[in-house]
Amino acid sequence: MNEFSILITDIAWPDISVEKGILERIGAKLILSADGSETDLLRHAPLADAILTNWKQVPESVVRAAPKLQVISRYGIGVDNIPVRLATELGILVTNVPTYCLDEVSEHTLAMIFALRRKLCWYNSQVHSGEWQPLSGQPLNRLKGQTLGIVGFGKIGQTLCRKALGLGLSVIVYDPLLSIEKIQAAGARKVEFNELLSVADIISLHAPLNPATENMIDERALTLMKSSVLLVNTGRGGLIDHNALAKALKEKRLAGAGLDVFDREPAPMDHMLMQLPNVIITPHIAFYSEESLQDLLVQTAENTADVLTGRRPGAVVNEEVLTLARWSHLK
Repeated sequence: MNEFSILITDIAWPDISVEKGILERIGAKLILSADGSETDLLRHAPLADAILTNWKQVPESVVRAAPKLQVISRYGIGVDNIPVRLATELGILVTNVPTYCLDEVSEHTLAMIFALRRKLCWYNSQVHSGEWQPLSGQPLNRLKGQTLGIVGFGKIGQTLCRKALGLGLSVIVYDPLLSIEKIQAAGARKVEFNELLSVADIISLHAPLNPATENMIDERALTLMKSSVLLVNTGRGGLIDHNALAKALKEKRLAGAGLDVFDREPAPMDHMLMQLPNVIITPHIAFYSEESLQDLLVQTAENTADVLTGRRPGAVVNEEVLTLARWSHLK
């Protein structure tokens, strides 16, 4: 059996035993990078038939230094850490797991919304400090009947929409890539970005991070929001200008924020957002459940194994590559 070399840039779980169990069956040798740095990845790239990547960037230099490379497989949905355009030019397949953590991220988003709207962290802190003042968190507002604005209507945004509608929320969506008809079919209404900012009672971010969306929630965007709005980000940290957000929250121009992602992680402990009582911050954990992690590892490894053994993988990001003669053998 041919031996394949598979380079793993980084993991956020204890070991690679799940991937190893699947990929060793096709004669693959797995190499886990020491630190995911460009220098270390370049050291291993010449032998790599495949690259698996979690959060680390896959530099273009690494892709160019891997003449045997057939596939780059993402542990997750988004591929903003992979040079997809270059991979496409070189005829390299890029795979992902588009069904990954849909329930987990939507549940985490809703948990933040509930906690912020009902001021659970505030009341918990008060009670633990010896205070028992039921009305100290006034005002509280009913969630049912409020408007949720979803920015980015991919699979996670659509899953959140279904759950939000079941809670009695109205849903509006900003996604320039989707038609009015598709958004309406999901039970939501398509709006422009500025309208969403000014109308929504709750705003949840699920857009990919790219030059067009970086810092899309900036000082200008924040000034368009209601003072009672809740802002939740379980998508990409770079979607928000965190200094502008901290300033707006401190000045009470927003009611609260829930952040699972930061533009720099770990989030700096001295950042102003860490000191504000109307902010919930979790350590990029919205994706996680035991079930979602198992699904992720198995599906990522199987995508890779499929490509290396002549089968079409479950999800291909750059499908145009499949028209090349190089991939005509895939079943």
